[in-house]
Amino acid sequence: MDWENEDFMVSDNKDLINLESVAHMLSSTYWASNRTKATIEKSINHSLAFGLYHFDKQIGFARVVTDKTVFSWVLDVVINENYRGKGLGEWFMNCIIEHPEIKYTAFALATSDAHDFYKKFNFRNNKCMTKPLLTE
Repeated sequence: MDWENEDFMVSDNKDLINLESVAHMLSSTYWASNRTKATIEKSINHSLAFGLYHFDKQIGFARVVTDKTVFSWVLDVVINENYRGKGLGEWFMNCIIEHPEIKYTAFALATSDAHDFYKKFNFRNNKCMTKPLLTE
């Protein structure tokens, strides 16, 4: 599934994911700085993975571990630092939580520093944030 917004695109197509770009973005995070490319690739293969693209350049990444019925865990949300502060993160998260395969699941995520950002999407609590289950 793809979403477009001017020169930007969000896609759940794993074939578009640039492993080098994802590894580079994750290397600057507090939670994944020590992950190997092999570990990152395996995590992508076993998740619903999302890329954020500016034309053909990957500028964002996120993944969701889910049963696609009851529960979804949002992980590894990251955007290239040159593209932050432009509203792309909000659009990216909206695409993820509105994805038709997981839209009606309960969501959770863990964060140490982005509580205010995730509250915009009805996540609540502290380090482990949850978003209530929507009903069809």
